[in-house]
This record gives sequence, C-alpha cells and structure tokens, in this order.
Amino acid sequence: MRIHLRTGLVSLLALGLLGWFLRSANLGNVWSAVLSARMDLLALAVVLVGFTYWARAVRWQYLLGPIGPTRFRTAFRATVIGFAASFLLPARAGDVLRPYLLARQEGLSASATFATIVLERVLDMIAVLVLLAIYAYGGPARDVPEHLLAPVQLSAALGGTLALMLMGLMFLLASHPERVGRLVLGMNRVLPHRLAHGLAGFARAFSQGLAVVRSPRPLATALVWSFPLWLLIALQAWCVTRAFGITMPLTGGFLVQALLVIGVAVPTPGAVGGFHEAYRFAVTTFFGASNDAAVGGAIVLHAVSFVPVTLVGLWFMARDGLSVFGLQSLAREAHEAEMPPS
Repeated sequence: MRIHLRTGLVSLLALGLLGWFLRSANLGNVWSAVLSARMDLLALAVVLVGFTYWARAVRWQYLLGPIGPTRFRTAFRATVIGFAASFLLPARAGDVLRPYLLARQEGLSASATFATIVLERVLDMIAVLVLLAIYAYGGPARDVPEHLLAPVQLSAALGGTLALMLMGLMFLLASHPERVGRLVLGMNRVLPHRLAHGLAGFARAFSQGLAVVRSPRPLATALVWSFPLWLLIALQAWCVTRAFGITMPLTGGFLVQALLVIGVAVPTPGAVGGFHEAYRFAVTTFFGASNDAAVGGAIVLHAVSFVPVTLVGLWFMARDGLSVFGLQSLAREAHEAEMPPS
C-alpha cells in the first residue's frame, strides 16, 4: 500500500511539473522546432551518450578496486541496467540495483559496493561544481547580467565547500570502519538488539566500501575520470542546444548540466518534469532562447539522455533473462540486502 501511494504521489508530481513546463508553450511551434533541429548534432549527442557510460564503468572500477577485482564487462552491464532501471522504475531504483547486480556477480559485499555509489555522487558533485565555477568565473559568463551571475557564483562556492566536507566525512568513516561499527552497536541501549546489530554490520560494511578514500592513487584516478565524464555530458547538452539554433558558448553546457543535476534530483519516474523544466529555465534565462525552442530542446535532450541507455539496458536484461517486473523484484531484494533488518 505504501509503495502504491508513493508511486501515485511521484506520478502526480511528474504531471504537475510537466504542466508547469508546458504552460506557455505553443505545441505547433515546438513541433516545428523539433523537425528543423540539426540532425548531425543530435546524432553526435547520441554517440556521446555511449561514451559517458563507458567512462562511468571505468571510473567505477577504480572505486571498487580496494573492495575486490571486477571485470569491465560486468561493471558496464550493471551500470547500463541500473540507469535503465532508474528510468523505468520509481524511487531511483537503479541506485541500489546497480551495486547489487555487480556485487552478486563478482562476489562482493552489497553494502560495501553500495558505498561506492555514494562516493560516486560526491565525485560527481565536485566535477560539476568545478566546471560550473569555470563557467561562472570565466569569460563567457561576463555577458550574463550580474543579478543572474551572482547566485551561480555563490552556489558554486558553497557547493564546493560542501563537497569537500563530505569527502572529509567519508575519509573519517573509511579510516575507522570497526570503530564506526562499535559506535553504532552502542545504540543497542536505545534500539532493539537485533536492529542495533544489523545497523552495526551495515555501518562496518559501508565504511569498508569507502576504502578507496584511504588509497590516494585510485581515488585520484577516479576523480580525474569524473571530469571527462561530465565534459561529455555537458557536450551533449551543448550539441542539442545548438541543434535547436540556440546560441550558447561551449562552457554554457557546464551551467546547463548543473541545473539539470538539480532537476534530475526531483524523484519523478525517469526524471520527467524536473529535467525538462531545469533545461527550459537554463536556456531561456541565461541564453535568451525562445520558450518554444527551449521546450523542444528539453524534450529531445531528455530523449537523447535516457532512451538509448534504456533500450540497451532492456537488451542486456533480455539476454540475462530479466523482465521489467523481474527488475522490480530484484530492486526490492537489493534494498533488503543493502539495508539492515528492522
């Protein structure tokens, strides 16, 4: 019952955001903009999508290295299936399904593998914020009015500080996994004994999953890989934007992708609504795009970003004997495996 209620609420949220996104659009003009978009740039954007998932899998292997050996093929397939699941299923199921699939195939701890996904998010934040700062404090941004640029610069500075604090916290967790476990176990004075022991085991495994933080070389390599990854994503946004005739400097993609990260964080199925409105707001507010061109660009960029990986993910699932319903059951199993018993 709770799952159905949550699904209903996020579906209503998605519909509300889509309604807001389309509120001023002339659908005839939007369709004309889509038909007249440059196909060469859209094709390039699709090719870039494939390279981003290749880069994600390579980076993930560096984060997984201190936990145990992994094969690129397994990391790549789990990454693609996980992102496809996030598009097809509610509540970002792919974030727990991806590490669970890999841990099951490579014989690793599910909780430790899940910790690398958390670390991925921090590295993503660092890369996105560094690129945003390059845009905000660089030459092209000087053409943006001060009242618009100042909040972007402040956000980059505050976000960078937060990312560094998170890295420090994860270093503390990774440095003392047994101490973390004992600290959580001490909560049995206020929690049921079984729950306290489950939480302690989860905390220890999670801390061990952050072991790469104690290994400067693989961590530095993973951080370095984060920049070409997000440069590829920014280039996708630039290609689609230019395909719709919207004038935007190459570094403008750094700003667009930062706002898209916020839009994707809205927990709607497939990031529907949040993604679209974030893009529309970015290109109309900062780059003077017409609303109809921005709406068309948002729809196409969303399709370019999610449809190819979903189709490839479904193909991988079919080869593994998985259906969408089976994926949903596997996602529930992953939640149970990665979370302590209640």
